[in-house]
Amino acid sequence: MGMSEFYGTTDEGESIATIQRALELGVDFLDTADMYGAGANERLVGRAIAGRREQVVLATKFGIVRGEDPMDRRISGRPEYVQEACEASLRRLEVDHIDLYYQHRVDPQVPIEETVGAMARLVEQGKVRHLGLSEAAPDTIRRAHAVHPICALQTEYSLWSRDPEEEVLPTVRALGIGFVAYSPLGRGFLTGQIQSPDDLAPDDFRRAHPRFTGDNFRRNLELVDRVREIAAERGVTPGQLAQAWVLHRGEDIVPIPARSAGPISRRTSPLTRFACRPRSWRVSTRRRRTARRPASATRTCRRSTAEWRSARW
Repeated sequence: MGMSEFYGTTDEGESIATIQRALELGVDFLDTADMYGAGANERLVGRAIAGRREQVVLATKFGIVRGEDPMDRRISGRPEYVQEACEASLRRLEVDHIDLYYQHRVDPQVPIEETVGAMARLVEQGKVRHLGLSEAAPDTIRRAHAVHPICALQTEYSLWSRDPEEEVLPTVRALGIGFVAYSPLGRGFLTGQIQSPDDLAPDDFRRAHPRFTGDNFRRNLELVDRVREIAAERGVTPGQLAQAWVLHRGEDIVPIPARSAGPISRRTSPLTRFACRPRSWRVSTRRRRTARRPASATRTCRRSTAEWRSARW
């Protein structure tokens, strides 16, 4: 949720209006983190959902610790920090529990069993309902899941970021873990609205992102042109096409896109209609199909995952 940092100038009023508009449209899964705006985004979300807590499946993350310098960041999975971070998030969000609590990045200095053990104690205390991981490797996911059921893994996944198809998606599907796809619109590139680096604000972090610079930018524009052609054939926007592609990859995948009120209202309503036409995707899914979860696979988190999986666009 880049409403408080990273993507240029922020507007708290517009951001709150965006969240509330999303709730009106039936979006009920909100995903933030304590490092976004150094806590500012959690406070914003808390204000946006005031009086509407029961409408929301609320997720946040811990693990990226920031210093006074905005670029000073470190990873912490220490058990004592897990407790402190959760309590701080609860205060900023102004809620008494978090529905889905992720470790934002795995701390290589702390065994995952210790970190997840501390997260499990938060569940016992009633401060957290379900546990998740973000950007974790398959072996780490399995070790974590052995300590306490992991109900969601968050990783970048989109038309142009398909790395999870190799090992991560098969792993979480075998364990019955849901998958949350961040940046399903390629950080905005796949919407076709960015035609030049000059379209980005001077302080937009994407100006330093490899996909948005130099020859990479020009080559990626060619890919987006093809996305635009396919979208036009089907009477939708490039953003709708890109997001519906992610939705079509499986019932266990929940994308978390958007940051401004306009794009949410324009690209939400047609998605269900469009995503329900599987044959229309053959032209844009030439890569190997992802492994499907076998019927006999374990579903330790089936019930709990379904609670937040219902937050679909």
